[in-house]
Amino acid sequence: MQRKQGLYEKYIKRLIDIVCSLSAILVFCWLYAIIALLVKIKLGGPVLFRQPRPGKNEKIFNMYKFRTMTDERDEKGELLSDEIRLTRFGKWLRSTSLDELPEAFNILKGDMSIIGPRPLLVQYLPLYNESQKHRHDVRPGLSGWAQINGRNALSWEEKFRYDVEYTQKISFLFDCRIVYLTVYKVFKRDGISQAGEATMEVFTGSKTEDDEVNV
Repeated sequence: MQRKQGLYEKYIKRLIDIVCSLSAILVFCWLYAIIALLVKIKLGGPVLFRQPRPGKNEKIFNMYKFRTMTDERDEKGELLSDEIRLTRFGKWLRSTSLDELPEAFNILKGDMSIIGPRPLLVQYLPLYNESQKHRHDVRPGLSGWAQINGRNALSWEEKFRYDVEYTQKISFLFDCRIVYLTVYKVFKRDGISQAGEATMEVFTGSKTEDDEVNV
């Protein structure tokens, strides 16, 4: 059964996404150029990191970010661990969320929204339980309910419960609240990584059959 969209989600939210993403690209084009140059100097090319991610209704799109890791490989040609490849400059980009700036083009294109569940790896799609699958009922976002409630410091189960809760409570005021708290979190720079990990541990599936939204 197809999820029913309200007026805000169906029309107004998309209009806000277009206006805000286009404005950000035009106003901060100088910042894009500076960061691109720094990435090229410190990490080499390519400047952008591109990776397939599932969007609304699990439709696959290419998400763009500024690179934060090197291409260092071992003697077998395999990439080294994230801890080794994530440089000091890369950590700074992530902590300030400046690596996310190219996602404005994804938002303008319609792959993403300003607010929504973060787009994760394609390989996770078969691992979601029935409840967690509903995180794909809406467009993924630059920031979301899970991000301002702990970001990568949350467990996967906690993160997915926040994501699904967002799809059930989506509204203009709720989005405004998340935007406000996102700005606060960015300046505070917390929840960037999970304890004991350079970023976030790999999701291998939930231990329980289903997770109720009870956050």
